[in-house]
Amino acid sequence: MSDRTLPVPDGLDGMRVDAGLAKLLGLSRTAAASLTESGDVSLDGRPAGKSDRLVAGAWLEVTLPEPDRPVEVEPVAVAGMKILYEDDDVIVVDKPVGVAAHPSPGWTGPTVVGGLAAAGTRVSTSGAAERQGVVHRLDVGTTGVMVVAKSEHAYTVLKRAFKERTVDKGYHALVQGHPDPTAGTIDAPIDRHPKHDYKFAVVASGRPSVTHYEVVEAFRAASLVDIRLETGRTHQIRVHFSALRHPCVGDLTYGADPVLAKRLGLTRQWLHARRLAFDHPADGRRVEFVSEYPDDLRAALDKLAEES
Repeated sequence: MSDRTLPVPDGLDGMRVDAGLAKLLGLSRTAAASLTESGDVSLDGRPAGKSDRLVAGAWLEVTLPEPDRPVEVEPVAVAGMKILYEDDDVIVVDKPVGVAAHPSPGWTGPTVVGGLAAAGTRVSTSGAAERQGVVHRLDVGTTGVMVVAKSEHAYTVLKRAFKERTVDKGYHALVQGHPDPTAGTIDAPIDRHPKHDYKFAVVASGRPSVTHYEVVEAFRAASLVDIRLETGRTHQIRVHFSALRHPCVGDLTYGADPVLAKRLGLTRQWLHARRLAFDHPADGRRVEFVSEYPDDLRAALDKLAEES
């Protein structure tokens, strides 16, 4: 256990204790609330409840638990993960559904880095131990193309490319209804959902998030949309289209119709990382990789086509 004592800054005056604590210490809202409920937070010497309000200049005392042991990479083969391209600097994979990019607390399923380790693939040692070589991520329920750095040089170059937005990230999504206009840009900031810590939402004080889209095929109940991400926030496409009231088909977390999902045989969001293009770290040539739709997404499209 470790104790922290710190003053409440002016910018958090009037904020709930759990929300302010989360911002001050970089915790999740749930973790901050748990600390208050266990009696590990006091405000000016008095126990603080999670819904109490902070006062600028008051002193917060927090007892933090010991950090968890680092998450380790387990070399476990990943069924269905294909290698689209590999050289000394990068390896490009086609990630199947139900696979995380790297290990994280609470996740016990397969990972891309674990699958590469099981195959004997050497990746960059840059980055945290559990996500070495990982320069971008896909959600567990999102399939498609993903690049992992094998050399230290490639890791540095690709991390900078993603940060500077020179990587072309193209997705296909099947969204409910028919977006109007049929092509456009969604420019709406994203942050943690104010009430549900496991979700994200469009929030005025969130991080800038920009999604460009174009409808490529319209069905009776849904539309197939080609998407280019300018930024790469967690759940960005899912959050943005949910905010437009056109959630990804099958995405029950963000308001999709469960009846439609069941009819199409979907148990996850219809969202696929279709293409990825970047300047190769070795010589700067532009390379592009494309991933075909997996069986469940293809079957859902075929079903929609039959109904239309």
